[in-house]
Amino acid sequence: MKVVKQMVPLLAAIIILLLLFRIWVPSFLTPENMLNLTQQISVNTILALGMTLVILVGGIDLSVGAMVALVGTTTVYCLTALSGDTQNPFMLMTAILAGLGIAAVFGTFHGIAAAKTSMPPFIITLASMLIARGCALRFNGGLPMPIKDEQTWFLAIGNGRLFDVVPFPVVIMLSLFLLMALLLHRTRFGQHVYALGGNREAALYTGIPIVRVEIMVYLLCSLMAGVAGMIHTSQLYSAEPGSGEMFELTAIAAVVVGGTSFTGGRGTMFGTLLGAVIIGILDKGLNQAGVHYSLQYIVKGAVILVAVYLDVRRNR
Repeated sequence: MKVVKQMVPLLAAIIILLLLFRIWVPSFLTPENMLNLTQQISVNTILALGMTLVILVGGIDLSVGAMVALVGTTTVYCLTALSGDTQNPFMLMTAILAGLGIAAVFGTFHGIAAAKTSMPPFIITLASMLIARGCALRFNGGLPMPIKDEQTWFLAIGNGRLFDVVPFPVVIMLSLFLLMALLLHRTRFGQHVYALGGNREAALYTGIPIVRVEIMVYLLCSLMAGVAGMIHTSQLYSAEPGSGEMFELTAIAAVVVGGTSFTGGRGTMFGTLLGAVIIGILDKGLNQAGVHYSLQYIVKGAVILVAVYLDVRRNR
């Protein structure tokens, strides 16, 4: 019941924003425009799902934007290097696993470093952000790597539609949302995540495997970034080594707006989903209304400040 009450303000904010932009931009609430909106928020939502776990344990991951670029360039590079037959599903799966494998390596490192050393996660993931970005820029001399037209299966990840209606990125986003929600709210792992974020010392004394939980949290966050990177790369029709900049901040914004506390131990996946929808409505609505991008940054910054202020008030 408490969770439902927390979601009411977010749902009210979504309704108000939709009505506001409907008045401002008459074509805003058309079905096709709403489908495009859901497709546009898919990458940020997937990133935010992983970021929610990290923030719930009191951490942060600044590397997810760079991971989007690195996984995208790695996957496309492997697709090109392996391609004798560009339609071979085995080659496609190998390239996808290579991309996700890179993400898993970074995520495992983050978890081990955060759990085993006294270094703050901010510094660990900041360093990883620079390393991942540098690795992405090493591919093809920092130049874009176009995806061949024959790679129809990979291009469908970001541009195809289920039954010619629902965009595949939306299907992937909702599937991952259900998976992560079940993992967080219906498993012992999820209980351990909340316990670790609520009181780390108490979690240690109650026998919770802190190292294992923290590694899994950061691993899942990086894997979510890997999936988001493949969708984003597919949508761009090329691997852009410089892509993903500021993605980590937009993901954090969605998590915070969705009600997850920066102090850890409190938040929900459903709240994060609604937070990502709010950020997406703001982005698309302001764009379609012709608002200058500089003002869009100001609006989003103000929204984040209000969300954090409300979180501080709740903690008090």
